[in-house]
Amino acid sequence: MKDCIFCKIINGEIPGRIVYQDDDVLVNMDIDPSSNGHMLIIPKKHYEDYTKLDNDMLLKINDTAKKMTKLVYERLNAQGVRLVNNYGLYQVVKHYHLHLIPAYKDKQKLVSIDEIYDKLK
Repeated sequence: MKDCIFCKIINGEIPGRIVYQDDDVLVNMDIDPSSNGHMLIIPKKHYEDYTKLDNDMLLKINDTAKKMTKLVYERLNAQGVRLVNNYGLYQVVKHYHLHLIPAYKDKQKLVSIDEIYDKLK
């Protein structure tokens, strides 16, 4: 989609902080994180929202979430994750994406996205 910020990142038109990608999905750091390591799992094909996803793509997204959960546990010492999908009124970018938000036992001060990105790459 022409004006979609996620499509622009996927197509290399604008830079992103890409943690992981394969043929089907891309994982990018959230630019307004609610915790250290907050990332977005985005299908490379444009789907407006989760109602448009086919089951194969949903499985790929969930498999990627498992990989990223392992990564934040190992590299950021997270003790949990929250997976969040916003739909309709709550969905700011109209390209399906799954938020993976790490949780920590002790309250964490947010540090720079670049610092976290360096730990995850």
